[in-house]
Amino acid sequence: MSLGIVVLVCAVAVGVLLSVLKARFDGRFRGTRPVKRRGPAERAAVETAKAGVDRVTAEEIGGDLGSRATLLQFSSAFCAPCRATRRTLAEVESMVEGVRHVELDAESHLDLVRRLDILRTPTVLVLDSTGAIVTRASGQPRKPDVIAALGAAVDRQPR
Repeated sequence: MSLGIVVLVCAVAVGVLLSVLKARFDGRFRGTRPVKRRGPAERAAVETAKAGVDRVTAEEIGGDLGSRATLLQFSSAFCAPCRATRRTLAEVESMVEGVRHVELDAESHLDLVRRLDILRTPTVLVLDSTGAIVTRASGQPRKPDVIAALGAAVDRQPR
C-alpha cells in the first residue's frame, strides 16, 4: 500500500472521529458537579465558593429576569444556528410559564462575554430566578434538553 493511501485513510478516520465527537457534544447542557457530603470545615469552604457563583443581573441583560428562570442566548449577526436556537428557545418560553428568553449580541456585550467565558455562538445560559447560572450549552440545543435544563433551574428555587 502506498504512503498516499495510508495518509488518506488516516485523514478520513480523523475527520469521521471529529464529526462524531462534535455531534455528540454540540448543544449539550453542562452544569456543576454534585457536592459530596463534607465535614464542617469543608462545608464552610463550599458555601464560600457558592457565594462566588456567576450571576447575571437584569441591568446586564437590559430587561427583567424571568420569575422562574431565564434563557440567556449569546448570538452573532451571521450565525445560522443562532436563528434556529432563537426559534427553539422562543417555543420553550411560550410553553413554560415564568420563563423568559433573552438574546444578546455577543459583539455588543463583550464585557459580559469575557466575564462569562463565552467562546462561541450560540451559547445558551440557563439562569435561575436570582440570575445565578445553572447550566450552559455551546451550540444549538435540542428542545428536550432545554426543557430538562429548565427543570434543574426551577428545582433550585428557594421555596
